[in-house]
Amino acid sequence: MNPPAVVRSATSSAGRAPLTAIVRDEIIRMIEAGALAPGVWVNEADLAARLGVSRAPIREACRGLEQSGLLSFVVNRGAFVREIDPVEAAELYDLRSALFALAGRELAPVIHEKQLRILAKLLDDMDAAADDGDLDVYYPLNLLFHQTLLEFTGNRRLLLTYQSIIRELHLFRRKALVTRERMSDSNAEHRAIYAALRAKNPVAAASLMEAHVLNAKKRIFQTIPSREAAG
Repeated sequence: MNPPAVVRSATSSAGRAPLTAIVRDEIIRMIEAGALAPGVWVNEADLAARLGVSRAPIREACRGLEQSGLLSFVVNRGAFVREIDPVEAAELYDLRSALFALAGRELAPVIHEKQLRILAKLLDDMDAAADDGDLDVYYPLNLLFHQTLLEFTGNRRLLLTYQSIIRELHLFRRKALVTRERMSDSNAEHRAIYAALRAKNPVAAASLMEAHVLNAKKRIFQTIPSREAAG
């Protein structure tokens, strides 16, 4: 069996990445895309066949993802995608809002025109997706917009910490932006953030970026039945 493109291209590039790392990144991608949902058993044999690798790197990658908090192991049953309860999700959202605010304070004074053009293009693309009511297009653009803001700060430790929190929140993901109005509201908040960054106003950028995450938290928890939220 020939390995799929994701494995083949990564292993053929200069300075070949360890196979376990490639498999780990693919499992993370599947979790983020919803192909591996919270609570689902990770079928090592199926993954090995799909990725064209042996089961050893699959098992090793799963162990690493257990340490990262994305998977959990059950004796004699194997690895499962971990489920996040509402209390833990609320804590993660609060941490994410603080990190996003810090990113706004750091980025506003140093952002340059090329970066602003990249952000503006993402905003236009999200507006188009919202107008079409296309969550499957809007959602990854939304993630990319946030990721790009963090990358532009140049603060690697901040970025890595933020990415870790985002990955855990995918275990609790609910489609809070299911309507055209909610997608449009979310992108209106993005545009306000963009305006503060363009004005190089760190106080406004930090405040708006913190509020944006807390608003997302509010939308998410409005979709949870009261008994689940209380539990």
